Amino acid sequence: MKGDAVLHPMGWDAFGLPAENEAILRGRHPRDTTAEYAGNYRDQLDLLGCSYDWEREIDSSSPDYYRWTQWFFLLLHERGLAYRAPGRQWWCPVCETVLANEQVEAGGVCWRGHEGVHRRDLVQWHFRITEYADRLLDGLDALDWPERVKTAQRNWIGRSEGVEITMPSVDGGFSLDVFTTRPETVCGVTFVALAPEHPLAQEIATASRRERVERYCREAAQRSDLDRGRQDGAMTGEFTGAYVVNPVNDTRTPVFVADYVLMGYASGAVMGVPAHDARDFAFAAARDIPTQVVVAPAGWDGASLTEAHTGDGLMVHSGRWDGMGCSDAARSIADWVEARGVGRRAVKYRLRDWLISRQRYWGAPIPIVHCDSCGVVPVPAAELPVVLPDIDRWEPGGDGRSPLANVPQFTHTDCPRCGEPSRRETDTMDGFACSSWYFLRYLSPAYADAAFDPRALEDWWRTDLYVGGADHATMHLLYARFWTHVMADAGITPFHEPFPKLRCQGVMHARDAATGRVSRMSKSTGNVVTPNEVADKHGVDTLRVHVLFMAPFEDDCVWDEEGISGSRRFLERAWRLARDIASRPALEGEDADLARLRDETIRRVESDIERLSFNTAIARLMELLNALTPRLRQEGPTAEIAEATRTFALLLAPFAPHIAEELWRMLGGEGSVHGQAWPQAEAEPTPDTVTLVVQVDGRVRARVEARADIQEADAVSLALEGPGIAECLRGREVTRTVHVPGRLVNLVTAPTA
Repeated sequence: MKGDAVLHPMGWDAFGLPAENEAILRGRHPRDTTAEYAGNYRDQLDLLGCSYDWEREIDSSSPDYYRWTQWFFLLLHERGLAYRAPGRQWWCPVCETVLANEQVEAGGVCWRGHEGVHRRDLVQWHFRITEYADRLLDGLDALDWPERVKTAQRNWIGRSEGVEITMPSVDGGFSLDVFTTRPETVCGVTFVALAPEHPLAQEIATASRRERVERYCREAAQRSDLDRGRQDGAMTGEFTGAYVVNPVNDTRTPVFVADYVLMGYASGAVMGVPAHDARDFAFAAARDIPTQVVVAPAGWDGASLTEAHTGDGLMVHSGRWDGMGCSDAARSIADWVEARGVGRRAVKYRLRDWLISRQRYWGAPIPIVHCDSCGVVPVPAAELPVVLPDIDRWEPGGDGRSPLANVPQFTHTDCPRCGEPSRRETDTMDGFACSSWYFLRYLSPAYADAAFDPRALEDWWRTDLYVGGADHATMHLLYARFWTHVMADAGITPFHEPFPKLRCQGVMHARDAATGRVSRMSKSTGNVVTPNEVADKHGVDTLRVHVLFMAPFEDDCVWDEEGISGSRRFLERAWRLARDIASRPALEGEDADLARLRDETIRRVESDIERLSFNTAIARLMELLNALTPRLRQEGPTAEIAEATRTFALLLAPFAPHIAEELWRMLGGEGSVHGQAWPQAEAEPTPDTVTLVVQVDGRVRARVEARADIQEADAVSLALEGPGIAECLRGREVTRTVHVPGRLVNLVTAPTA
């Protein structure tokens, strides 16, 4: 309606565990349930009047689609970014497949809600996403994304700059490379902690401690990284009996195994400084490990600390560095250990490579052949797709292998290099591989010469607005960014970031009729309210308006059908207004107040739609309707009222498309209401002042009045002085600010210890 060409497509992320588990639950083939459910969704979306371009429909389980997922695998393999390696992987006993770290939640629960996830030693395929860690981290700054999503990705990537110090054992039998982000505290080390998976954790245990250490390592390694990384949980551990020497002050230091240390960070070895790290403090307090203050808090009198001091101060008990400030001491100590060859500056990441192997049937086959002579051989691109065979027995067999391993006609093949009999890879790809590039397939879904037509990319460029769930922050959204960076490096796309603008919708919850418990509306919990049943009772447009009006776009909400009557009354009043105007002859008359209200409504509804603030846009329409109805009774159907009502129909069209079409026709409009230009308001005077929203870590905390032309530095200063902001920031450090001129200032703080 505003004159732009719009690509609004829909498709089916049809491969993967959710689709396969649902088929198993129903005792049917995933091929059949996928087709049926896609058809149901399509019918419901059509029923609701959603404006998708069905000529661009895609299905990730179609060979025409996953041919190109396999082609991208070959591209990654060719560029050294896809590799096969052994390791201890997470295994879900219900899904009967391995999971990536990102797919294991707190409590040893898989991302599909199954308990009992544990580790197994397996050889698996990985994508080397760690190669792009810095670029993925740095690229976040330029993205117009919700701060909570960017923060989640920053924390997941977990880049830390620090110093790695080599600490030899007292008997010279081994040494540990211990990492710290605060080298100025190295003289305060009173213990060293290893991850349970550390290769030396069990090996260095003394004879009297070995059995306990081995048992502890087995048990702790089964807990998820999320559980072990939580700062509010108990920090368990075992003393190994071994000691190392701190080369900075030659102190004899005990070595523990502790579950709060993760193998994926800092090579699984960290120095324990109880006086200056909250987790180290809790760990030491439970074991009577000494605490040595080396950074003196302001006014410190030498007394024992009741909690860790994690801020700045002057150096004490640190020899040559006593009296220095923290930052100067950190640089000096880093220089000292490097000069003496006992340490080095280092950068560490929490991010691990993306594990993409799945021991399941319903996924894109990995295009690899295993040859006894040639080893791992990629399938030539010209031979793609490697088609998933249509088999009768496709459920997991319980042996830890994909069902494809038991299909001779699939596994038996010839080596593409030497021609000798060989075996196909039987693992399939993680479903997130298919969804890492799908947005580009919409450009030309029938294009056969490449994943997408490059001429279509020139026309459409990249996604202008991406709407998705925040729960995919460290999975789909991160994977798609990685995939697009690789494509850009390969010269396939002219951009590195797939989604410059992201908005996250809230989640619809529902109340269980039997228990009253509220949970996320989903098929797996059985609390779905289908649009069909609501539309049958109340009408499609009533349902649309109710869903959009019941809560802000980004907020979670609980489905409540009782409130739907208000949306129905709103539409019925609009119908009566248009009917009364159409049934009576037009009258002359002018109403300056109504003209101003009409223009104001146009501006506000347009602004609200562009901000995805649909609930407030509908509220504006209700206000206009409330003004029109009494005027019609008092003044009759004047030209001014009729024009304002036609404007109302145009503004209503995105929310209630069916009744808006009828109102438009009823009021004498020509053609479809959806084919009309968006109404224009008279120019509005530029305001002298604006209201700035002040956020702390993405949450609204205050509003302040400011000059309309206020600059960023002044806006930030004003925000810091906002009501309640000082109290909100107490004990927190503002590390970054985000200023959107005329709209908001977001104060981003450092994560708390």
